[in-house]
Amino acid sequence: MTGATQPAGAPPEGPTRGGFLLLGGVQMTLIFTLAALAVPLPRIGAEFRLDRADLILLSAAYGLTFAGLLLLGGRLTDRFGGRRTLTAGLLVFGAASALAPLAPGYEALLAARFGQGVGAALVAPAAMAVLRALFPAPAAYGRAMATWGGLSVLGATAGNLLSGVIAAASSWRGTFAVPVAVALAALLLAPRLLPATPPGAGRALDLPGALLATAGITLASFGLVLTDAHPWGSPPVLAPLLTGLALLAAFAAVERRTADPLLPPDFLRDGRRLLGLAAIGLTAAGTASVFILLSLTLQEGRGWSALLTSAAFVPFAVALLGSGRLAGPLIGRYGSARVTGAGLATAAAGLGLLAATGFDGSVPYAYGLLPGLLLLPAGGALSFAGAAVLATDGVPAHRAGLAGGVLNTAMELGPTVLFAALLTLGGDAVSLAASAALFAALAVALATTTIRTK
Repeated sequence: MTGATQPAGAPPEGPTRGGFLLLGGVQMTLIFTLAALAVPLPRIGAEFRLDRADLILLSAAYGLTFAGLLLLGGRLTDRFGGRRTLTAGLLVFGAASALAPLAPGYEALLAARFGQGVGAALVAPAAMAVLRALFPAPAAYGRAMATWGGLSVLGATAGNLLSGVIAAASSWRGTFAVPVAVALAALLLAPRLLPATPPGAGRALDLPGALLATAGITLASFGLVLTDAHPWGSPPVLAPLLTGLALLAAFAAVERRTADPLLPPDFLRDGRRLLGLAAIGLTAAGTASVFILLSLTLQEGRGWSALLTSAAFVPFAVALLGSGRLAGPLIGRYGSARVTGAGLATAAAGLGLLAATGFDGSVPYAYGLLPGLLLLPAGGALSFAGAAVLATDGVPAHRAGLAGGVLNTAMELGPTVLFAALLTLGGDAVSLAASAALFAALAVALATTTIRTK
């Protein structure tokens, strides 16, 4: 599915436009919610008197349950139908989002963030399954996925921009109004704009696999998050990390013996799909790292306000939108693998520039931050769009929920795993430099794969 000609920054035309806009808005909101606390995080810490470890956990809580439950969410989608699972997920996501701004303290806010992740883990794969039903023709689905890939990084950017504006105008609690409003609108409009998707007859839930995958991913990710506050060899890190890895090993063993596994081994045997998933995870990790590290540096290191910090990312959003509109035509002309590789190489250059000058307070914004904040999103939009097509190419309709779960798992685990690992290398600049090297290495791998498949 490389024949996309629809611009990645524009929704498809025709009678399916309303449904695509609804699903795209929901997907953007899920990622918006992931990034929405990055800018106001220092304010939350001051209000609740939290240390850095508490802030990191609060920021990661949504992603922990989101990533941990995505494979189960994909199976529930394929078992009970996309629109039904989407509705259930929106109810959970909206309710948790409504409770979050009412939180009287850290524990209640943390619980609400976990609840948002549970709802998102149902919504994300269900939305992709409904998208597959909305565009049954392979060519149309390929064009839709080229657009879909850019929505996630656009949602993350919107989260950083709008959260600072909202926090400056009112309070950090106001950032939760966006997911509440979108969830309500989607619940009202879904019956009218989205096709009904039949349940998958005879599909077992694979509860043992679901429990092992959820517990393994969540515990391992939690251990990685704690590396920001504890050494790698300390019990608080090793206990959840090793337990999670052991559960994931057990999950792999169980799946090989299950007649209808949660994650069929053949799904990941496609080398191009694996490279696409790797590109999604890496691009998500790179952009998330930049948002978090620069937001903290600008506010705590340079004394910038939340509003000024958000304004610093406006060029990022502009470059993202411009590159996103080019992604579809470029994929149609050069293929998804080449576009993904070119995007990774461009993003690597942006990360390298940010590592070199972005954390030096003596270098003006126009020279120290702006070049990297233009190159990174320009490459990231191409990478996400191309990788989304690579990761879902050839997936049959009855596995649409699985594809959505795996794609979003890569998107969620990328920032959690790589961000924690890179922080152990040293300072913020070293972390971004290492990210740039990984981007470049994956771009080379994609280029090599393209040459071999000619």
